[in-house]
Amino acid sequence: MAPQRAVQLSLKKPTYAVCVVGVETYVDVHSDVPKGAETFGVSGSPGVEVFVIYDPARVTVPTGKTHWPLDANVDVTVSVDAASKALHDLKVKVSYFGRQEAGALGHSVLYLTAVDVSLDVDTGRTGKVKRNHDDKKTWRWGPEGYGAVLLVNCDRDSVVSAGPDLTNSQLATLDDLQDMSPMVLSCDGPDSLFNTHKLVLDVPFSDSRRVGVFCARGGTSLEDYKQVLGPQRLSYEVERQPGERKISFFVEGLAFPDVDFLGLVSLSVSLVHTGTLPEVPLFTDTVAFRVAPWIMTPNTQPPLELYACSVVDSHGSNKKFLEDMSDLALKANCKLIICPQIENRNDRWIQDEMEFGYTEAPHKAFPVVFDSPRNRGLKHFPYKRILGPDFGYVTREILFAGASSLDSFGNLDVSPPVTVGGKEYPLGRILIGSSFPKSGGRRMAKVVRDFLQAQQVQAPVELYSDWLSVGHVDEFLSFVPTSDQKGFRLLLASPIACLKLFQQKKEEGYGEAAQFDGLRHRVNRSINEMLADSRLRRDSLYTQKCIDWNREVLKRELGLTEQDIVDIPQLFFLKGSHAEAFFPDMVRAQKQDGALAVPGAPWQGPQGCHLGFQRRSASCPRTETSTETGAGLADL
Repeated sequence: MAPQRAVQLSLKKPTYAVCVVGVETYVDVHSDVPKGAETFGVSGSPGVEVFVIYDPARVTVPTGKTHWPLDANVDVTVSVDAASKALHDLKVKVSYFGRQEAGALGHSVLYLTAVDVSLDVDTGRTGKVKRNHDDKKTWRWGPEGYGAVLLVNCDRDSVVSAGPDLTNSQLATLDDLQDMSPMVLSCDGPDSLFNTHKLVLDVPFSDSRRVGVFCARGGTSLEDYKQVLGPQRLSYEVERQPGERKISFFVEGLAFPDVDFLGLVSLSVSLVHTGTLPEVPLFTDTVAFRVAPWIMTPNTQPPLELYACSVVDSHGSNKKFLEDMSDLALKANCKLIICPQIENRNDRWIQDEMEFGYTEAPHKAFPVVFDSPRNRGLKHFPYKRILGPDFGYVTREILFAGASSLDSFGNLDVSPPVTVGGKEYPLGRILIGSSFPKSGGRRMAKVVRDFLQAQQVQAPVELYSDWLSVGHVDEFLSFVPTSDQKGFRLLLASPIACLKLFQQKKEEGYGEAAQFDGLRHRVNRSINEMLADSRLRRDSLYTQKCIDWNREVLKRELGLTEQDIVDIPQLFFLKGSHAEAFFPDMVRAQKQDGALAVPGAPWQGPQGCHLGFQRRSASCPRTETSTETGAGLADL
């Protein structure tokens, strides 16, 4: 370990210094040397370990290692392994000798007071703080990595709080401490030493708006915990009580990683000598945290909760749809949560409004809803109704422009765990829809893309979805679980498969079978009519090329083979320069509004509803979450 500070000796009077347990102190044996001295010897009292540092290529070790040559190639450091019981209770003696070595030419005496100062966090990621003398300032990913993890305290544990807990500089409930990472300051030493020395806890200015620290002062009431570091507090003089050897702190994250924040924050404690002006830090210990990312979960996980909206439109209420969803939720053993019309303001697209994910540290995990910037009728629902105890909230707003359709979270998906070219993605890869490369079309807002990229653990992949009118990836792909080793299949919409299926049914004698038969306000189209519609065929072949381009990207970026992909029959038609689904399909699993220019009259697609699912997973059985879309089954 590199020396932390140097102590100069004197032949005329003893030198007094403070040293830190476990930290080497450099003793300058060359600062005051008797005339004629050529060698020196050094010894320490019990509790002091003395190290002579030299270059073996240039220095010959003396017999008995007693008299070392006095030149610049030999240095001395000392270290102690326990705090002092009293001031100056440790001693180092240096004796100087001439050529004849008849007797010492002089002596220097150093009296040391040892103090145990250490800032410790859960570097081992076990959920508990352990004393660590290794490099606490660095952080490394992976199962073999090290470094403490910090949760963004974005839930709301107290019903009286106006916003997420991270907005509060005072605890509203002791439950909030469970969302924070523990940190322990060791501060053992003679009480009288702290009359002339103090401990100062610091956070760099750049990190101060991203981390908050609360100090525990021994009691069990809210008043016994106070915020000592945060956006308005860059340093804190530790209030050490006589005889106090350990002080507990709780650390919270205030922001997720983003384009301007890598996710790493640091905290330091310094032992400062107050008897000098300016005050001099004698020792500093620093620890690093990484803020846990927001993690999105795939829809292959079993559902925990099902979200749907109650709406009324020109076709009436979707009450029957909600009744069907209630039966489905009961069979799936999950809870149905209905957003009433007064809260959704007749905005049925709940999947577009929010995406469920989670955040996790060794000591705690909880779900976090990601609120999209689309800001329509459901704008306030995630904040008002989902944010709560152990359920966090995060959003990203578009500051200088309105949201496009691609900013809705039907355009946000995530794969199950995959391995690509030997590289594992145990949390899957996020998929977002975008424009064709270099086309200058619509893209998801940069502020959202930057946020997703900054989480690092799910390496987003941009797909081409701008060929669609709405432009969402969930219009042409989805993942379903399987019981084999792969664990899932990718479903892709396929116009070619649909045309082949219709041709097969025609040859089997079902050419007059009609789509939309029995639906009010719908134009019936037989299989024969659709196969004869050259425009529909042309449009579907064009959209097949768009899907095939994405197919190759998905195979490359997710490490998939053709055996991992299932083609789902679907047709698309062009409306202007963008495509819309001809009929509802199980890939998008929602219903489209739109019009199809057919000979004689437009076609109006059936109304539908997005559904949000909160999901379980093996790694976070209580809290890992995801969203998925659902079909308006009652209307089909």
